[in-house]
Amino acid sequence: MRFLPTDEQSDFARTLRSLLGAAQVPATVRAWAGGEHGPGRELRSRLAGTGLFALAAPEPYEGLGLLPVELSLGFVELGRAGVPGPVVESAAVSVLLSELGDEGLAKRFVPGLVAGEASATLTLPGGGPYALDADAATHCFTVSPAGELRLAGGCGELLASTDPARRLFRPDPDGELLAAGPAVVAAADVALRWARLLTAAQCLGVGEALLARTVEYAKQRTQFGAPIGSFQAVKHRLADTLLALEFARPLVWAAALSPAAPDVAAAKLSAGEACHRAAMTALQLHGAVGYTEELDLSLWLRKSRPLRDAWGTPSTCRAEVLRRREG
Repeated sequence: MRFLPTDEQSDFARTLRSLLGAAQVPATVRAWAGGEHGPGRELRSRLAGTGLFALAAPEPYEGLGLLPVELSLGFVELGRAGVPGPVVESAAVSVLLSELGDEGLAKRFVPGLVAGEASATLTLPGGGPYALDADAATHCFTVSPAGELRLAGGCGELLASTDPARRLFRPDPDGELLAAGPAVVAAADVALRWARLLTAAQCLGVGEALLARTVEYAKQRTQFGAPIGSFQAVKHRLADTLLALEFARPLVWAAALSPAAPDVAAAKLSAGEACHRAAMTALQLHGAVGYTEELDLSLWLRKSRPLRDAWGTPSTCRAEVLRRREG
């Protein structure tokens, strides 16, 4: 199988990269971490104008169809740029409501998510108890283990996070009951797979950004009168990081083409670990300066571990892959 994007897909990715490159995303991330959501919402609206969020919704709800490959390509670019906010969660909500089979419910929420006029966060069984950026999201959805879909009435107290731009809340378990039963359980399972896939794509983009910045730094920093990038040990570390990312890439594309639960788990596991490795390499080669908040590198460093664990920790994803082999 040929895991290469088409010309149209590549053009879409380049459009997003160009938009994000001119958007001063680091400043937006810092504002978001401080509770100032205006720049992040403006960026989301501009991203919606490219059709990005329409790729997670069928045409009857103003979408372009459920297109996981194109959406994954887009989310690699979001990770590369370090875009903040519940972008994965908003896409997962669009999928959840579209899969539920309740046309009225989907039309109530999905068109606004597609147009960028609204955002959503979400908690699902198997995805962790915390809602990302519930204070900034227009809607906060929860699905209980019993299969109850609710619109949470409140977002609770802000919890500590490794990444200040990933603001975590434990949502109110009560709220408006939207749907319940086996259909909710089935739709939630599909939404969980999409959330894992898109988080894997984000991990790939974050890892690539960390590696690119580290390579540039290795060319500039000198020790013993020579750039550290010329030292064999440094070359090996960078090469190992690149290989991890390149091995993760086809797993992400394979999962996007055929989003079965074990394939998505394998992609999430591989991309998450590769991203975390890129962060450790970046931190080691930058030295103490890598810890400083003033350096933009820190914005990506702080994302690596939370993204690795979001929507399925490495142990959870590994168990999912092993279940298929044992079966």
